[in-house]
Amino acid sequence: MIISVSRRTDIPAFYGEWFTTRLREGFALAVNPMNPRQVRRVPLLPDQVDGLVLWSKNPRPLLSALDVLSDYPYYLQFTLNAYGYEVEPGLPPLQERVDTLFRWADAIGPERVIWRYDPILLSDRYPAEFHVDHMEKLAGALSSATRQVTISFLDDYAKTRRRMATLGARCPSQQEILELAPQLAAITQAHGLRIATCAEPLDLSVYGIVRARCVDATLLGGKTSDTKPDPNQRPACGCAPSVDIGAYNCCAHRCAYCYANAGAAVVERNMARHDPMGEALLG
Repeated sequence: MIISVSRRTDIPAFYGEWFTTRLREGFALAVNPMNPRQVRRVPLLPDQVDGLVLWSKNPRPLLSALDVLSDYPYYLQFTLNAYGYEVEPGLPPLQERVDTLFRWADAIGPERVIWRYDPILLSDRYPAEFHVDHMEKLAGALSSATRQVTISFLDDYAKTRRRMATLGARCPSQQEILELAPQLAAITQAHGLRIATCAEPLDLSVYGIVRARCVDATLLGGKTSDTKPDPNQRPACGCAPSVDIGAYNCCAHRCAYCYANAGAAVVERNMARHDPMGEALLG
């Protein structure tokens, strides 16, 4: 069993103490987001899991817990974009996040730090040229600290539609993706990085862009025998099956494009609680 930590909220950034407590105690209780009455006890002892996949935009707080993580195979999916405050209001400055990525690479090795530049949205402030320019800058800066960049393009979610309209932002069209993708590929490949897409229906392999397996058993030592894609994810997703131990509507990054938060008011209300992950998730 692979444990996803987490697609639903940023556990490394905000809930590291909760997470390390759950690892020490050997289990977590995960609520089904579609049925809150359905609670699953997820085993977390080292001999009960195949590994951990960490997802974060600011995993710096979890650096202090590397000793607890050392009993597990794991790697980090680190989303690092160059958007401004109006898109990603809860994040530290870009240079601080770059420094954090390097700290993780120094600690666990660049092959276990996957850089994510996603999602790619378009607007007057963030045209295609913006992404080309910042991909060049970031790929050059990060090439020694990672081996792969994973990109995705903004999807149309009901939860984010109003926020995108407020920003004047939109999903790239298929033609815009086909024009932008080879430019991003050429840049990253010139810096020695593999480039992959996350759950992207378009086949971009002609540009050397592969389909990502963001939850990848091979990066965990290949312990799991389940190599088929996770049926609970989107059709174009190549991830191996995993169990997510996070909860929606409790990430204080408040990114405008985030599908995991219903809105700022809901997040603020949950974060104000003593246990924003929910009573069930405290174990």
